[in-house]
Amino acid sequence: HVVTHFSHLEPRRLVVAGRLKPRLGAMQSLMQSMEHASAEQRTEMLERLEEMQLKDTLRMFNGLVERCFSECVTGFRSKALTAPEEKCVTTCANKYLKHSGRVGQRFGELSAQQNEAAAQQG
Repeated sequence: HVVTHFSHLEPRRLVVAGRLKPRLGAMQSLMQSMEHASAEQRTEMLERLEEMQLKDTLRMFNGLVERCFSECVTGFRSKALTAPEEKCVTTCANKYLKHSGRVGQRFGELSAQQNEAAAQQG
């Protein structure tokens, strides 16, 4: 029931935040190996990259649901959330998404710095 209450949130932000999570190194490796790959290999690598992004997005979304449900839902006498629970869930989800977006942005910044440093050395 709680999951349906997240339907008003921006799904695009979930994807953006999930993209740069823990698998950043694996994704960068795939992207670099694509430069010298055949068209068939590129297609295969892109499919794998999309799969990794989807898994990270789902992992983040599940974390959001688990955390906000645990923090906000206190009563189980009704199928629907109470007004305070609904407000708490919305606030929690928005904070979680903003935080995840910022973490993803920071990973991107660090990755760019590392790539720049590697390019200067090589």
